[in-house]
Amino acid sequence: MKVFFDKLSETLYGEIPDTSSASNKVMLHIEQFDVGQSYVTAKVENRFGDIIKLNIEGGLQGIELQETLFKLKSRQPRFAYIMITLSDSGKILVRKLPVLGVKDWLLIYEDDLFLLAVKDAYDEIDIRTVD
Repeated sequence: MKVFFDKLSETLYGEIPDTSSASNKVMLHIEQFDVGQSYVTAKVENRFGDIIKLNIEGGLQGIELQETLFKLKSRQPRFAYIMITLSDSGKILVRKLPVLGVKDWLLIYEDDLFLLAVKDAYDEIDIRTVD
């Protein structure tokens, strides 16, 4: 039985597209978060072996995708589902974020993901986009 972080996560979990119906699926392994004043950053490796920066901050709800992590082919998905599993409790957090654009960094704007990253509460992020 799955244990969820909150009611929203439980509701959204049923909406997450499976791998075949998601336009993109990316699993990111985070070695270490670097904590700034109002954000956290991490470095992840893309499929070409290049290091890409990830930035998570609170406030505005949304995500700005990074081209080499996602095979966008000149299209922009409408939404991205983000799923993490908390290291200590195994609880699952799911969020559905509007795609705001494409940047050189992967930027995620979501309060709970930010606060949990500050606590180093997870080390993988599963992102699935929907056109």
